[in-house]
Amino acid sequence: MSRRVGTEDAEGPVDTPARGGLVRSIAHRLAGDRELLPDEGRLPSFDRATGWLQSDPLTPVALRGRVVLVDFWTYTCVNWLRTLPYLSAWHAKYADAGLSIIGVHTPEFGFEHSLRNVRMQAQDLGVRYPVAIDNDYGVWDEFANHYWPALYIADAAGRIRFHHYGEGEYERTEMVIQRLLVDAGSPRVDRELVLVDPVGVEVAADWRSLQSPETYLGYAQSAGFASEDPAAFDRRHAYSGAARLPLNGWDLTGEWTVTSQAVVADRSGGRISFAFHARDVNLVMGPARAGESIPFRILLDGEAVGDSRGTDAAADGTGVVLDQKTYQLVRQPEPIVDRLFEIEFGSPGVEAYCFTFG
Repeated sequence: MSRRVGTEDAEGPVDTPARGGLVRSIAHRLAGDRELLPDEGRLPSFDRATGWLQSDPLTPVALRGRVVLVDFWTYTCVNWLRTLPYLSAWHAKYADAGLSIIGVHTPEFGFEHSLRNVRMQAQDLGVRYPVAIDNDYGVWDEFANHYWPALYIADAAGRIRFHHYGEGEYERTEMVIQRLLVDAGSPRVDRELVLVDPVGVEVAADWRSLQSPETYLGYAQSAGFASEDPAAFDRRHAYSGAARLPLNGWDLTGEWTVTSQAVVADRSGGRISFAFHARDVNLVMGPARAGESIPFRILLDGEAVGDSRGTDAAADGTGVVLDQKTYQLVRQPEPIVDRLFEIEFGSPGVEAYCFTFG
């Protein structure tokens, strides 16, 4: 089982910023029922972090007196990316009232161990709070964590009072923040809930139409690979491509090397095809060598993507792979039906790791 929380593992549709009576009901229960915030133990140490961004090393003792939200993330995880607008809004709204958010970046793929990559992506994504670099999974183990994303909230006395795994529960989480700030004596707690306006890959999935799961391309966790042949793994191989793919099946065309974590294009013209059913198509990919730019073109059912393009593609389906990250390639309007997605690369050297959908 993957430690990442995929779309099939998330806890249903995400919460909206306001739901009238339901919000008031939850707020009333949080205010009146202490059992809803049990003591889950002390806030663990961050001593096993391998580095820090945007802060000197932090400790539970130094954070005493502040409410602390610890968020486990890895920058390519689409489920975490969809929580980021709320984390950013909570940091902006509550930091002066006594909230400290600490992002713990625990990498999934090899390139996510690169401090340069994490620093660049944190900057591009607008992560403004301190980040503990957890390349050795030391902080992950201290928290006995198992998922991306995962958050833990500790009160001003350094005791964990709430946790949540995956997407959603934004209203409840913010109300927990507010209550613990009030309990800590903060006089500046605005009880209104934040409103966010996510764009691109940060927009919540369309859970009603989503029928395609997170799919890894490296053979260690792959599923649905039409041309899977263990004898061809870890070496250059010419793939002819399947004539037809079943829903959630995928295939390669051209010369590729299939490794444990990724598929690597060995010649220009390499293509990946995926039969999917979802509003969005995202692909974790990047150049094998830093500094390279690899052009691509995407098609839907053999035609230009047009108005169904994602933020990382033009209307004619063209784009460029410059960094190792999650690329949003398709966001299509309704109706959502079974489609064939294809991406072809104009030069060799791309590494493709994982499809996600929304």
